[in-house]
Amino acid sequence: MESNQETVTILAIESSCDETAASVVVNGRQVLSNVISSQIDIHTLYGGVVPEIASRKHTERINQVIRKALSEAGKTLGGMDAIAVTYGPGLVGPLLIGVSAAKALSFGTGIPLIGVHHIEGHISANYIAAPDLEPPFVCLVVSGGHTHLVLVRDYGEYEILGRTQDDAAGEAFDKVAREIGLGYPGGPKIDKVSALGNPEAIRFPRGKVDGSRYDFSFSGMKSAVLNYLNTAKMKGEQICVEDVAASFQAAVVDVLVSHAMWAIDEYGLDKFALAGGVAANTALRTAMRAECEKRGTAFYCPPPILCTDNAAMIGSAAYYEYIRGVRSGYDLNAIPGLRLGQR
Repeated sequence: MESNQETVTILAIESSCDETAASVVVNGRQVLSNVISSQIDIHTLYGGVVPEIASRKHTERINQVIRKALSEAGKTLGGMDAIAVTYGPGLVGPLLIGVSAAKALSFGTGIPLIGVHHIEGHISANYIAAPDLEPPFVCLVVSGGHTHLVLVRDYGEYEILGRTQDDAAGEAFDKVAREIGLGYPGGPKIDKVSALGNPEAIRFPRGKVDGSRYDFSFSGMKSAVLNYLNTAKMKGEQICVEDVAASFQAAVVDVLVSHAMWAIDEYGLDKFALAGGVAANTALRTAMRAECEKRGTAFYCPPPILCTDNAAMIGSAAYYEYIRGVRSGYDLNAIPGLRLGQR
């Protein structure tokens, strides 16, 4: 079909980590279905995602999830204008399951195939949550594997202002949560426990990267927590888990907020968006909203269901690729280290 048609309906597939997801999205902003099969309970047993197990579960569930997404949308595969799929970044095994399924469906039906960048998907989740949002705007993408501060110049046109130079924010949350006995997944558990603690009880360092104002570093912050815990144990001092969690979370939020506000001030934009799994963190959302309000900057953030990995965001990103005439060939492959803006 032609890219200038009035309605574009896309079947989207996401399998970059431990969620098997499929969605049907119309014109990039209307979600007809959004099916997510999570593996959190399985990986909790191991304290984190085990790639081999994730791949196996994707293989078992992907056809069921696709069928359910089409059924809930009241659509058939033949009614799709394109089939979109995450092809990177992510875990190579899980990515391959989704890419293989999408290529097979496209090849069998002749429906165009569109490969989508996972981080572009997270950014695009905001288009679903806020139909009025249009580029340009600043977006902070914060998840278990990524921390990117991005200038969204236009649909599909991004400038990375800063990124983490070591651990992603979500990865640091998981590691600290494990050390203080909260387990996996760390982000939601630290968020919950922090509500009972004093965020000013312990002053953890705010990570900086020399010579790069917008880049992030969370490894030192994580190490500071471990040093605090080890020192307290050696001295026989009582450790208040709630205070440690709240103080660590405050340090992370402080860094994320300050970097984002610097970008808003420097580029003079009146719109800011959060994205990614850590965007569901209540302290981060509250602090970002407050700082944006001080500046008269419009604040956008998807609901939690669109912050976690999902296929609706992939369908949204794919729509803007589709109308630009972007199509993928059957040589599309999983690229676990795919960088934002790379094709």
